[in-house]
Amino acid sequence: MGWHALHNQAGLKKTAGERRMPDNALIGMTATEAVAALRKREVRPRELVEASIARIEEVDGAVNALPIRCFERALEQADQLEADGSEQQTPSLAGLPIAVKDYNDLGGVRTTYGSPIFSDNVPADSDATIARLERNGAIPVAKSNVPEWAGGHTFNPVHGLTRNPWNLGRSAGGSSGGSAAALASGQVWLATGNDLGGSLRTPAGFNGIVGLRPSPGLVPRGRRLQAFDTLWVEGPMARNVSDVALMLDAAAGQDNIDPLSFDPVAPFVSAVESASAPARVGFSSDLGIVPMAREIADVATGAVHRLGTEGVDVTTGIPDFSGALDAFQTLRAVLLGTMMGELLEIHRAEINPDIIGNIERGFSVTIEQLFDAERVRWQLAQKMAEFFEHHDLLICPSASIEPFPAEQTYVTEIDGVTCQTYIDWFAITFALTLTACPILSIPCGFTKAGLPVGLQLVGKPRGEAALLAAAKWIEEQFDVARSVPIDPRKDGTL
Repeated sequence: MGWHALHNQAGLKKTAGERRMPDNALIGMTATEAVAALRKREVRPRELVEASIARIEEVDGAVNALPIRCFERALEQADQLEADGSEQQTPSLAGLPIAVKDYNDLGGVRTTYGSPIFSDNVPADSDATIARLERNGAIPVAKSNVPEWAGGHTFNPVHGLTRNPWNLGRSAGGSSGGSAAALASGQVWLATGNDLGGSLRTPAGFNGIVGLRPSPGLVPRGRRLQAFDTLWVEGPMARNVSDVALMLDAAAGQDNIDPLSFDPVAPFVSAVESASAPARVGFSSDLGIVPMAREIADVATGAVHRLGTEGVDVTTGIPDFSGALDAFQTLRAVLLGTMMGELLEIHRAEINPDIIGNIERGFSVTIEQLFDAERVRWQLAQKMAEFFEHHDLLICPSASIEPFPAEQTYVTEIDGVTCQTYIDWFAITFALTLTACPILSIPCGFTKAGLPVGLQLVGKPRGEAALLAAAKWIEEQFDVARSVPIDPRKDGTL
């Protein structure tokens, strides 16, 4: 008997004489709808937590998106929020359950980072990102699975493999694969992600959900991260654009822990409510620098063509990304060396060899390579500024391939082109990391096999409001936001 059934027997749910919305109706709500219902007192935080628990117990045995559960903690938070709350004091998320990525510290809950080194680690406090969400009414119900430290495919020696709800034989992507799969399978309404080279955008595309890599500093980061780094950012993940805006409002803001953090100018939910078509966008299926599977290019091109038929001026004049891939690899290596060098000295035998190689690459970066990488980033920022003088968005696919077989460690070849490293296959995301622009991954269609295809929408620096407004309009044109596989079957079919 599962946790939910045991607690139902114990009488923790409403009695039969009380009116209660069915769990499946609650799960089918968007986050925006659920928060509206919470604010109107049409549903209680405990009801949503219990609905999430029931859903996790129903489907996560097949998906393995949320291996670390904190159900009792979530129920206590729900009851406390209701006991403390009033119409005037209700925080922005109002008691909505969320999933927290296992790279983020959640106070009193096991946080492993996907590593056996930290398999029994229980932080005393939530990090800056999660603490802000909790203060704003989010209730973490579980931790979402991650790769060991980094990577584009969610599996690790502590919690195993996360599967894609659209096809349980395929990868959920990474490193926010657990968060994306939990959303796609209807286990939570919102989930945290973070993004260095595509760790949020790739799984969003693979799972047919929406994820935002915000501008550096918009969402404050915890002490574990290098304080002045601008490559790694924290960001919201949800089933649609409006829900991403809702979560961003709850997550964004200045925090003394993060010296780069800042307060947004206006609510992002308001921006989405003023959704409008972009006037002019630049589109490329490959940014001119990466291999791209033909079917992915075709689906993406077809989706952008539909925007053109609705009056959007679509051009092919994109910035020159020459040198971006090597520059990112260099800067990523320096960051990993900075963050993990001391850990490697002590725990080498307990770290994946691919991660070891990436950390050690940071030790061997020459000063000339570092200078070259910084020059490329500097020049690319200027090229992007020039591009946005005449365009509203830059658009390209969120991955070069469709979700690959789950048992495959990583992609080794794309349309006959050999991948040199285990992260080459998501180069189309990490090239854009260097721009420091906000980037939204949004579903745009499906392959012939029924697997989701995503687009990256790149906005102006610190232009999240305009990006979300345009993305909301684009989402309405594609009309795939509610096409989520919330009923995965254990036999691998949908």
